[in-house]
Amino acid sequence: MNNIEPINLSKIDEMAEGDLEFKNELVSAIYTSLIDLRTKYIEGSEKEENETIQQIRHKVKPTLALFEIRKLEEVLSQGKLILEKNGFKGEFLIHLETFLDTWEETYEYLRKNVRIESI
Repeated sequence: MNNIEPINLSKIDEMAEGDLEFKNELVSAIYTSLIDLRTKYIEGSEKEENETIQQIRHKVKPTLALFEIRKLEEVLSQGKLILEKNGFKGEFLIHLETFLDTWEETYEYLRKNVRIESI
């Protein structure tokens, strides 16, 4: 899992087809999805609300798939299985750390490699 780029940046360029305004919109949408994911995942974890986590996982799933954000997608899948099997205790707490680390890696990778540009 460690050899995979956190996000396939070429997908952004492919979709934008040279349209800088659209590229900026795509990047902004990815940032928004990532921030929402982190916020709601933490909220659901703190309140032990599986439904909150399920909803945000479902909401960001298309973004993760479209831009091949595979590491984060894999961590979310593991979290789903952990919650179904054991709930919010023990193994989930370890998973939450992994989620936060993977989220940070993805967010920072995007921030360092793609800039919203002036039009």
